[in-house]
Amino acid sequence: MVYTSPMNKTYAALIGVVVIALIALGTFFLFSSRQNDVYVEAKRALAGETKTAIFGGGCFWCTESDFEKVPGVTDVVSGYSGGTAENPTYENYVAGGHREVVLVTYDPSAVSFAGLVEYLIKHSDPTDPDGSFYDRGREYAPAVYYETSAEKAAAEQVIARVDALKVFDKPIAVAVLSHAPFYPAEEYHQDYYRKNYVKYSYYRNASGRDAFIELHWGLGPHLPAPVAPNSRWQNFKKPSDAELRAALTPIQYEVTQEGGTERAFDNEYWDEHRDGIFVDIVSGEPLFSSRNKFDSGTGWPSFTRPIESASIVLTDDQSYGIARTEVRSRYADSHLGHVFKDAPPELGGIRYCMNSVALRFIPKESLSAEGYGNYLALFN
Repeated sequence: MVYTSPMNKTYAALIGVVVIALIALGTFFLFSSRQNDVYVEAKRALAGETKTAIFGGGCFWCTESDFEKVPGVTDVVSGYSGGTAENPTYENYVAGGHREVVLVTYDPSAVSFAGLVEYLIKHSDPTDPDGSFYDRGREYAPAVYYETSAEKAAAEQVIARVDALKVFDKPIAVAVLSHAPFYPAEEYHQDYYRKNYVKYSYYRNASGRDAFIELHWGLGPHLPAPVAPNSRWQNFKKPSDAELRAALTPIQYEVTQEGGTERAFDNEYWDEHRDGIFVDIVSGEPLFSSRNKFDSGTGWPSFTRPIESASIVLTDDQSYGIARTEVRSRYADSHLGHVFKDAPPELGGIRYCMNSVALRFIPKESLSAEGYGNYLALFN
């Protein structure tokens, strides 16, 4: 028998506790990295911190000019990224494997990363993996650089949603790439559209960029939706089928739960013109603003866009032998209607055709009283 002193036993016990603690910490960090990304995003937003993101959209003169128009964007710098060579210049960045990109500094409480990705798609040719308009080569190909798994997921979701709309004849080919070092371009490239307005305007017009954007999205500027808190609905738990049948009218249940369609011109909101927002009839989550509502002549409430792209889910619908894109609410999973590419070009060309019975209208003057006061900014 080997004698072990009480002191040695104490040390052994302490070492054991330390080892177990280290293993536990390693396991925690391994499995919580994804949740930590979300936490960091939320913390930054609450603290009012700015963030940066790198986007490639072809010629950086044009990409910089477009992103500087976005509310919530505080700075845009033209530069190079994605290659292996350090400190590239305009003369050698292609040889170093870099793209022309912009570094966007933005306020995440005013505009989301997903909103910026959507904005990039709507202000470039996102279907061309070999260049951008008449600028050819990988260095001009569209790209999004993510820093966290949450940003990667957001970019991929936006791309999938726009792809589902079938706006373009070809699939979206925006590269979603891991964050890479950013190198500012030479000073004469910064704010080129301001310093050399005539030359820039001629170049942009000749490139066909604006004609392409107008063809697919209508007249601009196609700004991303403002960030609005939606935490009230993130933990929404959908009621049971029995509870839904008791809470909803027969037509509300038929439409939201069974994918039905109400009658045209015989519904509550097809001709509603007051300022306000439309929320999900089941959960109350905000969906559409009256500022994006228009008279489509179809007899159903029609909108050019949702309040936030993340507030809806688009799915393929093959019912009745017709290929359509269904629109559902994110948290209540209610069937809302369908989306079509038949709105007037000057309104963007996209029509969200909704069922009134899937919605509840809250007029502007009632937003604060009903807990939607943060959406008053939509009507400023």
